[in-house]
Amino acid sequence: MSTDSMVTHVVAALALVITASWALGAAARKLRQPPVIGQLLVGIALGPSLLGLAPDGMYETLFPEQIKPILTALAQVALALFLFAVGYELDLGQLRQHRAVTTVSLSAFALPMLLGAGIVELLPGGFRSVNGGHPIDATFTLYMAVALSITAVPVLASIIRDQGLAGSRPATIAMAAAGVIDALSWPVLAVCLVGGEGGSLGAWLTRMALLAAYLLVMIFGVRRVLVWWMNRPGALLTNPVPIATALTLASAWATSALGLHVIFGALLAGIIMPRQRDGAPDSQVLRPLQETGGLLLPVFFTISGMSVELSGLHASDLLLLVVLCIVAVVGKVAAGSLSARGSARLPWRDSLLIGVLLNTRGLTELIVLNVGLQAGVIGPRLYALLVIMALFTTAVAGPLIGPLYRPADASPGTPSGSRGDDDRTAGSRPGSGQAPMPDAEPTPQP
Repeated sequence: MSTDSMVTHVVAALALVITASWALGAAARKLRQPPVIGQLLVGIALGPSLLGLAPDGMYETLFPEQIKPILTALAQVALALFLFAVGYELDLGQLRQHRAVTTVSLSAFALPMLLGAGIVELLPGGFRSVNGGHPIDATFTLYMAVALSITAVPVLASIIRDQGLAGSRPATIAMAAAGVIDALSWPVLAVCLVGGEGGSLGAWLTRMALLAAYLLVMIFGVRRVLVWWMNRPGALLTNPVPIATALTLASAWATSALGLHVIFGALLAGIIMPRQRDGAPDSQVLRPLQETGGLLLPVFFTISGMSVELSGLHASDLLLLVVLCIVAVVGKVAAGSLSARGSARLPWRDSLLIGVLLNTRGLTELIVLNVGLQAGVIGPRLYALLVIMALFTTAVAGPLIGPLYRPADASPGTPSGSRGDDDRTAGSRPGSGQAPMPDAEPTPQP
């Protein structure tokens, strides 16, 4: 394929992907579902599972093998920009201020991890049969533990807004806890991937030492340079977006070179990016990167969906899928509900609502699954099962919220059920990292 022909195919594919993602994302929203549900279904429909069944090689015509590396690169750039925004909005200072957030976060992170590791130990044969020959070892066990502990902050923010939960106490606690859970999950996933690399103990120690050195350089070196640059005379007249973008991509390249995924470097770039004097992210930096990354995120959904080969699943895989869904739901709902009830003394209805909200996995889970698939930790069949689990746990949030949420309990800007304890305004400060991010929908609203 010539360069001109390749460019033509890429442009046409992008037009198709963005249009279809916008349409199904809007349709999902009308059904009171997060747009990510419709957008991932677009990826599955445009992949070998459905479009691949069309006659006359339609799938190969629209998505020839030569353009898939280009689409994958665009998807990685979109993820890098998106993860920068996630890191830039994180605010772990809430842990020092709100007891309920701390308890709910740690419980909703630890219990699902234990259950994820537990089912691997109880059903090693079941996972071995669906994992395509990949080893069921300590790395795999830790990876499954992380995969079941994820909560998707952007999708959760979209659900809270669409369901009219904004300002309620359960929503603010859930959003704050979700941000902390994500902040805890990324380092554990990084350790999992580094530990999964082959080679001698000496090679592993060398890689860990290089990673630690990189973290120190970013935190104590690059961050100080950024602070000086943003506070220098005349800084208000300059555009910080190119610097933030270059930092994101360079940091993503560095972690990729160290044997990790690009997302870790992008997330770290967002974390070290200096904020404004009041501690809030600078909207002049945050919004352009969110919008640019969001515009390209449909490509990521498409690449994710193309990796789901439903035809490769066996009837026997259904039992493992049911187990995964049960463990995923029970772990999050039980941990979130019981910890909220015990630490914040919320009514059972509000406590259960927090557990249901934390069970939302969506986009963040897809990122973790793609990282595991690319790293060779999980195979295509298990990847497909986990994608279905992510869709299920995200889709059930809306129907379960209705019976649990009582709008009369909340007034605008005032958490419901406020009792005057030290956690009544958890996650409510604008720009704290727990205020609703732009939708998980990466395309403009109709």
